[in-house]
Amino acid sequence: MSAQDRLTGASVPAVGEEGVAADASAMAFTVVAMATEVARRTTTVYPPPYDGVCEGRTKQAVGNAVGMSQFGVNRTTLAPGAWTAQRHWHTINDEMVIVVSGEVVLVTECGERVLHTGEAVGFPAGKANGHCIKNVSEAEAVILEIGAREPGDGARYPDIDMQADHDAETGKWSFTTKGGAPLA
Repeated sequence: MSAQDRLTGASVPAVGEEGVAADASAMAFTVVAMATEVARRTTTVYPPPYDGVCEGRTKQAVGNAVGMSQFGVNRTTLAPGAWTAQRHWHTINDEMVIVVSGEVVLVTECGERVLHTGEAVGFPAGKANGHCIKNVSEAEAVILEIGAREPGDGARYPDIDMQADHDAETGKWSFTTKGGAPLA
């Protein structure tokens, strides 16, 4: 492929088609025209009554749409008043957030801090620094949530009587009280 072809996109596959580099040993890739076109999910895996804070949150699994398996990338839109999640931390997986547009509030063990468009924050695995992002503004905000997908991850929730563990075989999260009683 010539430099001009790379610049003009002459050899780039159409949206949703797989492409393969001229070198057959290179990995295939998938193209998505716009992250905004990926299917939207407005539900949460949280059991009641802990699910309410996520009302007004929309997630788009952009990483899945382009074939990522070792880390996830969600384009998350927060309506005014919506939270990304209950305040939590992960036992095994790193997580980071990049603010794409708008203004949000990061809540951690250290307190609250406003994050502006273009700012990023990271949460190393195993550090008991519970965090969440809230949209307290009057306008919609968009963030990217990026996280590892190591099997056996757990999520701990310092503010509520809930913990979660990910089953590597089923791919599902199970929620219990901190004492181990199942949550519906």
